[in-house]
Amino acid sequence: MKIQFSALMLAMLSVGLVACNDSQDQTQVTVPPVVEEITPGSIELVKIGRYESGIFGASAAEIPAYDAQSQRLFVVNAKEGVVDVLDFKQPNEPKYIQSLDAKKYLANSEVNSVAVHNGIVALAVQAQDKTQPGIVAFFKAQDLSFISQVPVGALPDMLTFSADGQKVLVANEGEPNEGYAIDPEGSVSIINVKDITKPTVKSANFQAWNSQKQSLLNAGVRIFGPATEHYADIASKGLQTTSVAQDLEPEYIAVSPDGKTAWVSLQENNAIAVLDLLKDEFVDIFPMGSKDHGLPENALDAGDRDCLVGATDSQGQLIASCAKDAGMINIKSWPGLYGMYMPDAIAHYQVNGKSYLVTANEGDAREWLKDKVQYFTGNDLTQGYAEEIRVKHLFKNTGFDLKGDYAAHLRHLVPGVSGAKLDPTVFKPCITSEATEVCADNLIKDSQIGRLTISWTQGFKRDALGQPLLENGKLVYDKLYSYGGRSFSIVDPESRQIVWDSGSEFERKIAELFPNQFNSNHEAFKFDDRSDNKGPEPEGITIGQIGKKTFAFIGLERASGIMVYDISQPQQAKFVQYFNDRDLRQTDITKQGDLGLEGLIFIAAKDSPNGQPLLVVGNEVSGSTAIYQVHLK
Repeated sequence: MKIQFSALMLAMLSVGLVACNDSQDQTQVTVPPVVEEITPGSIELVKIGRYESGIFGASAAEIPAYDAQSQRLFVVNAKEGVVDVLDFKQPNEPKYIQSLDAKKYLANSEVNSVAVHNGIVALAVQAQDKTQPGIVAFFKAQDLSFISQVPVGALPDMLTFSADGQKVLVANEGEPNEGYAIDPEGSVSIINVKDITKPTVKSANFQAWNSQKQSLLNAGVRIFGPATEHYADIASKGLQTTSVAQDLEPEYIAVSPDGKTAWVSLQENNAIAVLDLLKDEFVDIFPMGSKDHGLPENALDAGDRDCLVGATDSQGQLIASCAKDAGMINIKSWPGLYGMYMPDAIAHYQVNGKSYLVTANEGDAREWLKDKVQYFTGNDLTQGYAEEIRVKHLFKNTGFDLKGDYAAHLRHLVPGVSGAKLDPTVFKPCITSEATEVCADNLIKDSQIGRLTISWTQGFKRDALGQPLLENGKLVYDKLYSYGGRSFSIVDPESRQIVWDSGSEFERKIAELFPNQFNSNHEAFKFDDRSDNKGPEPEGITIGQIGKKTFAFIGLERASGIMVYDISQPQQAKFVQYFNDRDLRQTDITKQGDLGLEGLIFIAAKDSPNGQPLLVVGNEVSGSTAIYQVHLK
């Protein structure tokens, strides 16, 4: 409404100018008519262009950003640690101009992200030692000249401008080093850029939340990393976890149009933090919760070697034979299994003045190891930390042996722990010898969910003080938690509730439209290869407003495709399209097309070089930047 009102006022003012001119010299001023953007019934992505860096499998095209004034694209090339600048005047044929390199301003640094607003380019620059503070460097989009820089927190990643361009917000992830001896605090840097030549910076951290650790844990926020000090009292007290400020890791930021509030995804913590931009401090942290995969609408394929003679495939056909270690499309519900949403990218939009967040529920496990062998088989806590484990390894009858399947921190979780078991009241004992029966003994087989990766850090029974309960030396799990929701969600930040989730639709649509690519990987292609991990792995997300409708574009990192949804009605989002043009006829994977979608941006028609709405996607595996025109239907 503001845009239409401004255009109307401009038209009225122009008419007034014409009247004045008429009274003086009869000069006519032609004013172009105000054209309201058409609201489409639906849309369709059509690929129109591509830029190839020529670098495969090395993250040479990750995060794109666009400057409408100079009609240039800025694409993070992590392989070279720079941002590639592309001439975008002809979207079907982007051309390389040069690269922006911040190493002059921070020695041996790497660029993690880029954002652009009104001709100003902001680069998030990581120090050579990622646990040390980084910088944000500013450049002019038109001539690529350096403007200024400011120090920020450890491992600055995603960054974004406020709508008015007055602030830049930077998610400082603060990841630990490989041995977990150093774990910097996560934070968000708030940079005032009213005077871009002399920007000032404030830091919003989570230190005030350290005293509220237990209440956050009780609410469902994951705070589980190890304390970095030496474990001198393990035998008597068990393990201690880190502080809230160290454990929270900001991943992605969405800012309200009025610039008063920002929402920050805490991916590993399965939570969202609320940042008050009037106070420049965090005022809330709420958990995303978990997805019940026991419900039919949340079914998933949980195994990559689950082909089973005698079972039925996705088409209802009886399976007569299976190749060794073969998988199949096997989307079903699993009681007792829950998915942690763990959002990566988030975006904000409004409907009738009410705010909603849209999240890409990727999932991400922590594994920071200096010496993997010493950690897993040498039982050495000083070598790092890992939380991921396969179901079949966690519940071995022999318990936690030293053969390489068990994290040192799991073995030291509580004094006397020797193994783990499934709660028989939830995971029922087998009644028959049928291999297809869903029961405790069968669950841990490869043909069911034995190979699914889960977190050992939660799901076991605890006492009133939150300490693990043991039965005959074993942890008792009544819930299993896997990584990611394999979906995207729409969240009401006011109620802190998910009002809509795509459920199992990502996997079902891929099975329907591209069955030969089902849950495949983005590097070494193999059918059903990612079912035991995070499935299609939604990572990036962007929002596009066209007329009176709002669309979400979700990038599936592993599946290398784009899901398109109409989210104009938040509680009733609708599937529109799944785009994937991977060419499996090419045996050389470097020639199969765009692989490993990372970042996506929507360019509105009013800002587009060709006057049409566009979608630009960075593909980290293929090292390519793909351009799609959004056709209105």
